[in-house]
Order: sequence, then C-alpha cells, then structure tokens
Amino acid sequence: MRNRQKGFSLIELLIVVAIILIIAAIAIPNLLRSKMSANEAGAVGTLKTFNSVMVQYASTYSGPTPPCGFPPSLVNLGPGTPASADTADLIDNVLSASDTPSKAGYTYTYVQTNQDTNGCGVDYTLEARPVTFNTTGLRSFFTDQSGVIRGTPEDRSATVADNPIT
Repeated sequence: MRNRQKGFSLIELLIVVAIILIIAAIAIPNLLRSKMSANEAGAVGTLKTFNSVMVQYASTYSGPTPPCGFPPSLVNLGPGTPASADTADLIDNVLSASDTPSKAGYTYTYVQTNQDTNGCGVDYTLEARPVTFNTTGLRSFFTDQSGVIRGTPEDRSATVADNPIT
C-alpha cells in the first residue's frame, strides 16, 4: 500500500499561476485606461472650479486699482487668513503653489493675458496638459474668461481654436 501525500503537484501550481497572469494581463490595461479617464475628468473638473473661482475673485476684488479683475497669478487665489486680494483663500495650496501647478497627472498653466488701462486683469488663459501624454492622460484642455472648456486628443497644447468638450 502506498502512502500518498496530500497537496498540489508542481504542474497544478504552474497552471494556477498561468491563469492568474492571463487575468492580470487583461485587467491591467483596463485599469490604466480607467486611471487616465479619471485624470481627464479631474482636469476638466479643476478647470470648471478655476473658472468659477476667477469670477468670484473678480467680483470680490473689483476696484479701480490693482489687484482687480482676474488675479495676476494663481498664488493670489491660495489660502490666507484673513482672505485678501493677495491670498483670497479660494483654492487649496496645491493648485495655488505657482502658475504651473501639477495635480492628478495634469499640469496647469495660468496666464493673465490682458489688463485694462488701470492695470486690472480682463483676460486669462488656463491650460491643462497631461504630465506624460498617453500615460497620465490622452487629452489636453484649455479655458479662458469665456468659461468654455476646449480639448484636443493630440499631444499639444489645447487652444481657443479647439472644439468645446461636451
């Protein structure tokens, strides 16, 4: 009579590992696509927030002399106590760290483009680009004082000439 040991053979274990690897090979690309999609949705949401905050800043700090109109820098929108035109406390310190902050796979670039005769900001542009195109995002986005968010699926900066996103 043979004494058989209980357990799995090497072949059985290799088959299980192979099946797990096949499932992982299918799931990982979908996970990466989901992450890029989430980054893009976050970028659009951030641009919407910026548009709202710009209007709020312009209406709160309107006046005949600077700072007035749209802020000269994203730093002016950052945390401050008490809130003032220099630190309006409208966005978090990550997005107000500089005029080119990065968050969730996207880099944002803000430029106050025009000023009136008093030096008040009347126009701005704001761009969101993937930190690494085709890895953190597949589209670049653009908005300005009109509040319309535009996008491009190409590896370039989005502009006012690109199609609005829906």
